[in-house]
Amino acid sequence: MKRSPRIPREPEPAKSDKAVSDIERRDFLKIGLAITGVFAGGTLLSAVSVVDEVFASREELAESYPYKPHYSMVIRQDNCIDCERCVEACARTNDVPEYGYRTRILQHVSEESEGRTVEFIPVLCNQCNNPACVRACPTKATYKDKTNGIVMMDQSKCIGCKTCMSACPCNDRYFNEETMAVDKCNFCYDTRLSKGETLTACAEACPAGVRIFGDLSDPQSEVYKRVHDLEAAVWVQRPETGTKPNIFYTTG
Repeated sequence: MKRSPRIPREPEPAKSDKAVSDIERRDFLKIGLAITGVFAGGTLLSAVSVVDEVFASREELAESYPYKPHYSMVIRQDNCIDCERCVEACARTNDVPEYGYRTRILQHVSEESEGRTVEFIPVLCNQCNNPACVRACPTKATYKDKTNGIVMMDQSKCIGCKTCMSACPCNDRYFNEETMAVDKCNFCYDTRLSKGETLTACAEACPAGVRIFGDLSDPQSEVYKRVHDLEAAVWVQRPETGTKPNIFYTTG
């Protein structure tokens, strides 16, 4: 199995939470999160739950999520040990070629006074609520499922223009040379979820409990509890793009 590409990144200075627009603040308040800070040059958002203050009832909370189920994933970043079992399970399950990827593990290397530190950062399609790829596709080959919110690919409509790849702010798509179409993560919908499985292949394969998958609209689900944990910081990739990701990151 070909290992995932390594992309070292220089640390950027932290920014104040004032770097977040009023529109982004309102969007996060709609799902019961309050912004507490922006880190890594504005690309990672820190937030805490204010769900009890924002929503008067469970019914009001459920109505804030546009999809039923509202599939989401929480990634416990500091638990990742870079074993790549998630990447291998994804490739087996979804016939991902060696040059392709539906999920990757990036490395963030930083030099600090105590020495050199390395973070492992699992990434995959963010299944955005406002996906730039969907807006960019000229043939509607990529679309957002109206029931569960997963960003899907209809490869029969894909003309290989790669416009969606350019539009994705996180580089989470690749061109499959066998099918001559763009491919990406779809939470294993066709290979697992539609067949009755409750977990994605990557979440099931992880030995360290890094990937927590579930329904964000269900207050009893683990993803809901993690995202709305009052004592934990939660962040997303590239919040400044306004795509509203459904992949959340936390620690612990």
